[in-house]
Amino acid sequence: MSIVSEAIARRFGDGGPSGEGAEGNDLVGRVLSRKTVRRYSDRIPSEDLLDLLVACALSASAKSDFQQASILRVRDSDKRAAIGSLFPSMPWIGIAPVFFVFLGDARRLQRIGEMRGKPVENGTLEGFFNASIDAALAMQTMILCAESVELGVCPISVIRNEVDKVAAILGLPDLVFPVAGLCLGYPQGEGYVSLRLPRGVTVHSDRYDDGALGAGIDNYDQRRHALHAVPKEQQRSNAEFGEAAFYGWSEDKARQAAKAEGAAFPPYLRAHGFSFD
Repeated sequence: MSIVSEAIARRFGDGGPSGEGAEGNDLVGRVLSRKTVRRYSDRIPSEDLLDLLVACALSASAKSDFQQASILRVRDSDKRAAIGSLFPSMPWIGIAPVFFVFLGDARRLQRIGEMRGKPVENGTLEGFFNASIDAALAMQTMILCAESVELGVCPISVIRNEVDKVAAILGLPDLVFPVAGLCLGYPQGEGYVSLRLPRGVTVHSDRYDDGALGAGIDNYDQRRHALHAVPKEQQRSNAEFGEAAFYGWSEDKARQAAKAEGAAFPPYLRAHGFSFD
């Protein structure tokens, strides 16, 4: 079995296509084997390397060449501590060697319209959507490039849950919003490859078909539980939902999604330039 085939089996374990024929492709192998890293060594990435990673991120695809992503590096220790204090269950936000925030920037295109005397109103749903995707593509590109030079990363989408406070700390103007933060540094420890949903559930051909969802999720729950069982004390919302005899991935995610996150995000956006028309 090739390195790629082994990586696919470890990532999915679903008996699907094995990736034979991609042997020797270092990028493919790295993507299939990537891990989220929350513990970092004391070694600090060089400024030249960080500048290079920013350049890579901003080389990502951009909708219509509008280039509506911005990247904000949080260097100030007080600001880092202030953001970290909002999320005490995630101490890596405050202690990771480097912390970036990827911003959807619908402001810049609207200002360019003003500069050139054109009627650009970019607080629409389309403007928000395009800026969000540009920022996400830039972040994912930085992630892959950072991992190719032995760095580890952890995306932080939870910052949107406290968007008013985060935006105030970072001085974000109207039409600029955080998509996610990104902790970055050299890993301390190996971490593990997270098992993904079976491709029979997530990959479709010619038409969307989730007829096999139930069986696919049940099988996935069992396989993931065998690798990384959730301890009883870590079950979510037992007071509301009761203790589950079997607590698989789908039970955990259903409980998490039942308590909607990000309630502050829509009103923040509407108060800061987005009409979503």
